Amino acid sequence: MRLFTLSRIVTAAAAIFCAQAVMAQTYPAKPVKVVVAFSAGGATDSFARQLATHLQGVMGQPFIVENKVGANGNIGSDFVAKAAPDGYTLLLQDLGTFTSGPALYPNLPFDPLKDFTPITLLIGSPYALAVTPSLPVNSVPELISYAKANPKLFNYAILGNGSASHLAGLELSTRANVPFTFVAYKGGAPALTDVVAGQAQALSIAMLSTYPFVKSGKLKLVGVMSKERLSFLPDVPTVAESGFPGFVAGQWQALYAPKGLPKDIVEKLRAESVRFVNSPEMKKRLADQGAVVIASTPDELAKFVAEEKVKFAKFVKDHNIKAD
Repeated sequence: MRLFTLSRIVTAAAAIFCAQAVMAQTYPAKPVKVVVAFSAGGATDSFARQLATHLQGVMGQPFIVENKVGANGNIGSDFVAKAAPDGYTLLLQDLGTFTSGPALYPNLPFDPLKDFTPITLLIGSPYALAVTPSLPVNSVPELISYAKANPKLFNYAILGNGSASHLAGLELSTRANVPFTFVAYKGGAPALTDVVAGQAQALSIAMLSTYPFVKSGKLKLVGVMSKERLSFLPDVPTVAESGFPGFVAGQWQALYAPKGLPKDIVEKLRAESVRFVNSPEMKKRLADQGAVVIASTPDELAKFVAEEKVKFAKFVKDHNIKAD
């Protein structure tokens, strides 16, 4: 009886292995849904559509971007967490939902580290510290001095209380020991519009959103929140080297699937996605938009999210930050 039971277990395990191998070889055999948890037209959505077009071209099945918006990315993320781990529901994620989100929303219906299969961290877009062109500042120290001397004339635009842009601005304000007046907006577009018009004086959001306004002269770039200077903007100093060592903030785009996606499918999606962002044409396009290629392994992505999650948990707690 014991041998018969063992034989059945071995047979079942072999059948599962063979089924997974066949599934990986034939994947995808039908359209794939790529969920974006933010509205159409934003940085995450734009990149997701470029990636989906590439994957569709090389894999021979439609990759359809679907926007599931709400709760700062939590609704779309939860949808993917509860989907079948078969490779037909993916998540192109702005990692702020997984890093700062748990600290701001303690009752999330999903665990960023346990309920998803990490595939690859594809690109990063460091935050730009930009000001309205008429503001008489050209560097981070000058901005801090102006804010200190003109508290009633200096408003700092953020994309909602508790947003990543708010956390970046608050960290700068705290480390400079200069209180900023934060003005919350419902998205990047209205915030950028008001800073361009001078209704607010500064903001820090992803280069993907800010850089087109900088290139056209509608905004003035005084610093970037990357670890090192950007290769395509060698003359623009980092905030870190401008008196705030270690200051890094940005937006990262990563590809995920529900927990349990077979490793062969993970690798197939990772390899094609990495090949896409590493192509000379895409590297140039991303640089022109203010983004850099990262192209991580699944383990590197998981480690990055875990570390950032701990960092944001402490910052949110220390400053008693509440989300909108």
